[in-house]
Amino acid sequence: MNTLQRTFLMAAGSALLAVPALAAGDNPTGTSSVTVVVSALVSTSSVVKLYFYNVRDKFLQHGGYAFMRAIQPGGQQQITLPITLPNGEWAVAITQDTNNNDKLDKNFVGIPTEPYAFSNNVRPTLAAPDFNDCKFVVNGPGKVVNIVLKK
Repeated sequence: MNTLQRTFLMAAGSALLAVPALAAGDNPTGTSSVTVVVSALVSTSSVVKLYFYNVRDKFLQHGGYAFMRAIQPGGQQQITLPITLPNGEWAVAITQDTNNNDKLDKNFVGIPTEPYAFSNNVRPTLAAPDFNDCKFVVNGPGKVVNIVLKK
């Protein structure tokens, strides 16, 4: 074994010893199962759109979401969406298109006139909420995010 190989092996071994052991249940990489439950739907037939964000600077920006899911309530007042998300910080914005025109209708000052909600049940008053207020951490299976739709 030459000097370069020994130096590399010693450095790699030192790096491994410096990494703390993961606690049981920690899952720093990969994905985890999450269940999003949205209740108090205004309409049992109008589509509910869930916008998933994982980049703070893109939160609520046009096209800034990581992905979107549209769900028909099927006559129910609540929807349940089981989903697999990459581990990390996430926030969800939800709208219900009660007039089925495929957009979120707003009044003349930009406030939505159709039902909407955010993860952590954040209820903004004068301005859109911040990612930090709405975020939740995904890091292991079994996470349930309950959101009540605002009329």
